[in-house]
Amino acid sequence: MHSLIGTYSCKVDVKGRLMIPAGMKKQLMPILDDGFVLRRSVFQQCLELYPMAEWQLLMQKMNKLNRFKKKNNDFIRRFSAGARIVEVDSNGRLLIPRDLMGIANISKDIVLSPSINIVEIWDKDLYEKAIDDAAMDFADLAEEVMGQDDDDVS
Repeated sequence: MHSLIGTYSCKVDVKGRLMIPAGMKKQLMPILDDGFVLRRSVFQQCLELYPMAEWQLLMQKMNKLNRFKKKNNDFIRRFSAGARIVEVDSNGRLLIPRDLMGIANISKDIVLSPSINIVEIWDKDLYEKAIDDAAMDFADLAEEVMGQDDDDVS
C-alpha cells in the first residue's frame, strides 16, 4: 500500500459513524472492500485504523514472538485488546464501536490523520493538543530520527 496523504477533519454521528472524506476515500479505494482493523493506539489517546493487508503483515511479525515468554504473551494480549474488524459501508461510512470511542475520548469532532500506512483517528481537541505539544521539540526530534542517515550517502 502507498503512503496516505492529508489530514481530514470530520464528524462522528450519535451512532459512532463517520463519513470517510472524499480525498481519503479516493486513496483507500483499491482496498476498501478488504476491510480494516480498528484498535487503540499504543502511545497516544487515539485509534489506529489498519488496512487488512497491513494488519496481516503486522500479525505475521507478531506471530514470530515466542509465546512461552511472559512479556511476549502479555504484549500480544495488550496489543490486540479491543481490536475490531470494521468495514466501510456502501455510503462510505465507518462505524466506531462505543468502547473504542470512549478509549479515544471521541465525541463529535474528529481528525483523521495518516501515519504512513495506517490512519489515526483522534478527537479534534486531543489531536490539536498533541500537535501543539510536539511542536516545541519537533526540530530536535526530526534531527534525531531522520538526521542519522549520513552513512547512507555515497
